[in-house]
Amino acid sequence: MSDKDQPRDPRPLVGEPLGLDLLNTIWVDAEGPHDLLGDLAGTRLWLASNNRSHWPATEPARQALLLAREAIRAHITDPASPAALASLNAVLAWGHITRSVGPDGPVSVVRVDDPAHLAAWSAADDYLTLLAEHPDRLRRCAHPDCVLHFYDTSPKGNRRWCSMAGCGNRAKAARHYARSRRPAS
Repeated sequence: MSDKDQPRDPRPLVGEPLGLDLLNTIWVDAEGPHDLLGDLAGTRLWLASNNRSHWPATEPARQALLLAREAIRAHITDPASPAALASLNAVLAWGHITRSVGPDGPVSVVRVDDPAHLAAWSAADDYLTLLAEHPDRLRRCAHPDCVLHFYDTSPKGNRRWCSMAGCGNRAKAARHYARSRRPAS
C-alpha cells in the first residue's frame, strides 16, 4: 500500500516526538474514547504515521507497544512511582544502542532482543531523551477532558493546550459562556 492509499490518521494531535505520539494513540472526542492500537490496522497506521512502516506490525509488536504506552503513561503521571520506574525500565531493557566508528564517522545501531520490541523500545527511548533534555516541556493538555500530551516547543515554554483550535477554543468558549451567564452587579 502506498502512502497515498494509507488511511488518514484520525487522531486530533499527531507529529509529537515518538514517545508522546505513542501516548496519544488514546484520545477522547465527542464520540467517546478511542484507541488507535486497538487492532493491527491501527498499529500499522501508527507506524506509517511515524515513518516506520518498515517495522513489524504484528500482534507481538502491538502488545509491546501497549506495554510501552502504559509504562510511559505511568511515568509521566507519577515519575517517582517505583512501579512506574520499574515498568519503564523493563521496556528499556528490551534493547540498547551500540555505538562505533566507521570510515564515514560515528555509527549508532539500535539492537533489540526481539524484533517485535523495536517500535516500543524506540518510543520509550525517545521519551527518555525528552526527559533528559527538557522534562519541564513534557505536558498534558490543560483541558480537563483531554488526555493528550505534547512537547512544548513554544519560545516561552508556556503552551497549555494540545491545540488552540480544539481544546484552547473550547476553554475560551467555556470562560466566555460563564462570564455571559453571570448576573450584572
